[in-house]
This record gives sequence, C-alpha cells and structure tokens, in this order.
Amino acid sequence: MDVVYDGAAALERVDVNDYDVVVLDRDLPLVHGDDVCRRIVDLGLPTRVLMLTASGDISDRVEGLELGADDYLPKPFAFAELTARVRALGRRTTSPLPPVLERAGIKLDPNRREVFRNGAEIQLAPKEFAVLEVLMRGEGTVVSAEQLLEKAWDENTDPFTNVVRVTVMTLRRKLGEPAVIHTVPGAGYRI
Repeated sequence: MDVVYDGAAALERVDVNDYDVVVLDRDLPLVHGDDVCRRIVDLGLPTRVLMLTASGDISDRVEGLELGADDYLPKPFAFAELTARVRALGRRTTSPLPPVLERAGIKLDPNRREVFRNGAEIQLAPKEFAVLEVLMRGEGTVVSAEQLLEKAWDENTDPFTNVVRVTVMTLRRKLGEPAVIHTVPGAGYRI
C-alpha cells in the first residue's frame, strides 16, 4: 500500500506501479484528482478507482463516474464501508482464482497460510510465502524482480537490493528438488 498527499505524486506512482485499486480524493493539491483519474483511464490500466469527495451532490458523483471512476464515496463515510468497497473493487481487477492455489506439486492456501509440496507441509517465512504466492498467481508467466518487490515488499525497499534473489534462493531450497522456480535470464522468475 502506498500513500501520497498530492496529485503530482499520485501521477508519478501510477506511472511506475501496478495497483489493483486506487482510493483517490477528488480535491488533491497540485494536480486535481479528476486529472489523476483521467490519466489512469487513458493509460488503459486494469486499476480500479474509488473516488472520494467532500461533496455528496448527485451531479458530482455522476461527473466522477463519467471521468472513469469505478465507484464514488462521499465524505464523511464509515471506514468499514470504505474497506468493503476497496475489497469489492479489488475482486474485480483479476479473474477469480481458487481459494487454494496448486501448481507443480505445490499447494498454497493463502487463507490458512499453509504450503505443501507433494503432501508434505513446508514452513515459510512471511516474505517467502508472499513471493511464492505471487509466483503461483502468475500461473506460469514470468514475474519480474520488480513485480515481486512491489507485491511482496513495501515501497521503502531499496530497488537495488538483492533481497528478491536471496528470498528466491531460500525458497528454492525449502521447496526441495526438483526445482520448481525457474529463472528467466534478464526477465524474472516463473513456476
């Protein structure tokens, strides 16, 4: 989760990160929230936008939705409603996956935080679990180190660190032979 306080910073983040959901205040300083929403739509991103505003006017809500926002929430709002709307929008960004992910003899249950390989349970550290989950959700596609940093670590992680390489190496060792995580030189990793 990233937090920014003005529209210019929001535009910078949207240009370099893949977000499932953006919660966007309409009245941002520097660059208006409407312009940020237009940029997300113009980029053709699968990102869902939840627009927030102090105005509860129907015309303002309609205008926000016509800009390309997927949902609109007037202030003040209950935090529980905001959370529920973000989760609902997040479910729309990707095709639904089974609750338990299975691939190459690995069974990963995100809800129970359990991993099994050929029936034997494997204990993973939180970052190892997160990396494995991202790779398994990739369904065989190549996942770059940058994508792993973005999805398994926070924004303060040094992008020039070797933390992804070390985590993948440890994960390979814990998963055992034959290796299921493959390096694609110059591109990333896949299962």
